[in-house]
Amino acid sequence: MSVIPDLPSRCRFVLVRTSHPGNIGSAARAMRTMGFTRMDLVSPHRFPDREASAMAAGADDVLEGAGVHAGLVEALAGTSFALGLSARRRGVNLPELTPREAAAQALAAAERGGQVALVFGNERTGLENEELARCHAMVRIPSVDDFSSLNLAQAVQVMAYELRLAALGEKLPAPPPLHDEPPADAAQMERFFEHLAQTLDDIDFHKGRASTMIMLRLRKLFLRAQMDERELRMLHGILADAQRMAGLARKG
Repeated sequence: MSVIPDLPSRCRFVLVRTSHPGNIGSAARAMRTMGFTRMDLVSPHRFPDREASAMAAGADDVLEGAGVHAGLVEALAGTSFALGLSARRRGVNLPELTPREAAAQALAAAERGGQVALVFGNERTGLENEELARCHAMVRIPSVDDFSSLNLAQAVQVMAYELRLAALGEKLPAPPPLHDEPPADAAQMERFFEHLAQTLDDIDFHKGRASTMIMLRLRKLFLRAQMDERELRMLHGILADAQRMAGLARKG
């Protein structure tokens, strides 16, 4: 059995607001042992750093190639499927997967030609709800209830192992029906959500009510659909027409 070609190049491990550079190095080592090299860092406290290099224990190629970003949206650019790791249930209403289920879904997304991201939060606070809302699903490692929080590198190791195990399996998950065009990536989805939020304001959909919850639910709905670029263009067109009609109604 052999690993699916190009799987490592289609998977990135995104570490968000990492406090300790040693954890970045340990995570790099954990990734490298399973054949993954794409690391992206969002606002790390210190990087590059000698402690990160020491803890990488030879996984220097992972650290040298790591991208550093100011925000999660930038780190997810180009991805079509994102999984957020969390040690506890949050207020974000997302599908909850085990590591094995997550690996199967990530593998299917990579087989369709998309880029996959596994997103890990800060060591102390984890991912914020706003960060989780940019993911398609949440992954919980089934640790014991009274001591549930894994070290960052341990969580990375679990997911890297599960991805490799899924890739080495004889049976691959059946991919969903193919789209006519490439899947919409994270940056395209963010532009759509911005357009959607603006359109809802323009047509006075909220009528003075808070928009946060409805936008979270709409995010979940549209991310679950895993739309392609043509579908997204069609929705942009619908929103643009709604805005045009709202503008005409105001003038009338």
